[in-house]
Amino acid sequence: MVKLTLEERIAQLEARKQALKARLGKQERAIDTRRKVLLGAMLLDTVERARAGQGRPEDRDFAIMLEGWVTRELPGFLKRPIDRTLFADFITPGENSKTETEQ
Repeated sequence: MVKLTLEERIAQLEARKQALKARLGKQERAIDTRRKVLLGAMLLDTVERARAGQGRPEDRDFAIMLEGWVTRELPGFLKRPIDRTLFADFITPGENSKTETEQ
């Protein structure tokens, strides 16, 4: 077995460090994505239950307020047309992004 020089050993360790950092970054992105999906699912469920007249009155009031906020803010947040189609129930037809009309 060939003995590695210190420089070669350092290069191997640095390569391993980079691979571990990349794996950690991937793991952090996956956690962030999962949090966003779960929060979005909860908010959509809240609005859908309010639309169906379900839940406690105070929850329905909050859901109506939430729906109004989402309807107002979402068009300016979504930039790609394909993303906008996913939220057609929150965006009135022909509505442009606030940022697009202001620019």
